[in-house]
Amino acid sequence: MKEKKGFRPIKLIANLIMLLVFLAISACSKNATDFSVKSPNGEVNLVLKNEKGQLTYTLIKNGKELIAASKFSILPGVQTKINSHVLNSENNSWQPVWGQFSEIKNEYNELVFDLSLEHTTAKLYLRVFNDGIGIRYELEGFKEGAEAVFYCEYNLNNRDELYSPNGENPPLGPISIENLTTFKKQPRLLTPLVIHNSEKSYLSLLESDLFVAPEFGTIKFKYAKAKNLLVSENKTKLKGSKVTTPWRVILVEEKIGDLVTNTVPLNLATPNQIEDPSWIEPGKALWDWRVHDYKTEDGFVYGVDTESYLRFIDFAAKKGIEYFLIDAHWFTKVTKGHFEITEKLDLEKVSKYAKTKEVKLILYYDRHKGSFGDEGLFSYFESLGMSGIKYGFMGNNVSFTSDAIQQSAKNHLLVDFHDSPVPFTGMERTFPNAITREYCHAQQDSRKAFTPETFIKMALINAIQGPLDMNNGNFDLIGINKGDRLKGPKKKNTYFSTVVSEAARTLVIHSGLVCLPDAPESYNKKADLFEFIQKLPVGKWDESQVLSSKIDDHISTARRFGEEWFIGSVASKKGTSLAVNFDFLTEGKTYTVSYYEDTKETHGMTNPEEYSIRTGKVKKGAIINITMAPGGGHCMWVRPELN
Repeated sequence: MKEKKGFRPIKLIANLIMLLVFLAISACSKNATDFSVKSPNGEVNLVLKNEKGQLTYTLIKNGKELIAASKFSILPGVQTKINSHVLNSENNSWQPVWGQFSEIKNEYNELVFDLSLEHTTAKLYLRVFNDGIGIRYELEGFKEGAEAVFYCEYNLNNRDELYSPNGENPPLGPISIENLTTFKKQPRLLTPLVIHNSEKSYLSLLESDLFVAPEFGTIKFKYAKAKNLLVSENKTKLKGSKVTTPWRVILVEEKIGDLVTNTVPLNLATPNQIEDPSWIEPGKALWDWRVHDYKTEDGFVYGVDTESYLRFIDFAAKKGIEYFLIDAHWFTKVTKGHFEITEKLDLEKVSKYAKTKEVKLILYYDRHKGSFGDEGLFSYFESLGMSGIKYGFMGNNVSFTSDAIQQSAKNHLLVDFHDSPVPFTGMERTFPNAITREYCHAQQDSRKAFTPETFIKMALINAIQGPLDMNNGNFDLIGINKGDRLKGPKKKNTYFSTVVSEAARTLVIHSGLVCLPDAPESYNKKADLFEFIQKLPVGKWDESQVLSSKIDDHISTARRFGEEWFIGSVASKKGTSLAVNFDFLTEGKTYTVSYYEDTKETHGMTNPEEYSIRTGKVKKGAIINITMAPGGGHCMWVRPELN
């Protein structure tokens, strides 16, 4: 199935001529070595100069320079000659298989240059959207084995502040550009970098469509002290007859929260490559890993065994949870073409039982425990009746990850990558079975690093690169803090959150698979609160927006499905109050709202499980004041009033 495109509106000849004249004027300056192309709304301007064979770009918005003249190149030490250029424009829309939006507008202006790079010919693409830009090369006629380095500078203001993902630690930042010179050991800067610009706007530096060129590896950032510049590069040895680089991407927004819903990286990605993606279903998944050793009131103890898994499946079927994710320890040893399954687990029985209950299974695989052989792994998982694979500890290996995604697709498997995976931005468009990835700090890993502030930062930084598997949604916070789980926090009494915040986090973090980490009994005890999670149409959203956000303080996200809205808000350790404006509702309609709230007594450490639920009415333009406890949250389910 191909992604559908909308029809371009028919324009009057006069308007078309005026538009072309405007674009032509925007594209060429008086100097033949200077070029510029503006966004469709005219606010973003990308200026290109060629000075003695060296290309530079300048990024401007509304007349203000966001990135000063910065060099970029593809072949080290080779001068660039511009032979010709053409101006293109596009205005269409397409429908993703799943995601934050049911339809995405693709509107841009673009300059395409024919270049000579000594003995190599190339095309250079400068694509400008209303909220970001993309830069890409295509190379032909090169010498086999020659080194290509997609090098790019970012000439930022010294007062600009940056934030970076930081693996299993809280994201870095804010760090001013000028302070980067003071570090004895330069901090490791990862994609997506976020820049708080001195002109009061936000930029994000990342890449898209790494699928077309996995040999380049992921983008690497560093601070070049000698040049007083932030730079990035991808390297590879050229082979084949033609090479296309990934897109170097810069997002431009007035608010940091809008970076998370920016669709430029998806628009730049290769369209869907799965002919019939009808088998790909986003959704929620129960997950066993964090429930091991949990003892229920009737004396049952959860473990890696058949009875535990049947309980998970029963609860999933009862609550409409689409998947059950079986994590590590279901096998004790793996050799070529064979898994040795733990004696307490009858996997065949579990698989057949899940099928009768219409619950789909996702099964974990970790190469650290031995190699089954990737050539047979995915077909074997499909033969077991699995609907997905959670792939553990493959690391930042782009070619390997790309192959795993494609092999999973051939065998009708969703794939969820574990622990520091490739930030494959846009891949969920190209291969929508790439349902999520743990490019973040999972909630119960190394609790010393995960705080309410860490969550907010990751929701505003790590999430820019695509869907996250963060394992939000614990309800038995008191028991987890006491150490009632085998795989709970390494240090007791360090989990700072409230149950309402946990529910809200499952909405705030965009993912095609929301993995719920607690026991069925924990959710049953708070079934009225679990209703919010249960109702979420994960990955099937028509519209998404971040209503309000501030690093280290709060994030409030709204998502629409049909005429229903779901709103989740999360606060820092300080707690906060927000005014939510319902100007996004339809005029003239009355809506019923279910409020899931912290109480005056709720506290993320001392009283995390206290909550209240109430209902009310709301119309377009109403302003609702909400209060969140320290480490707390707030949820709303908004739907049209029944006649």
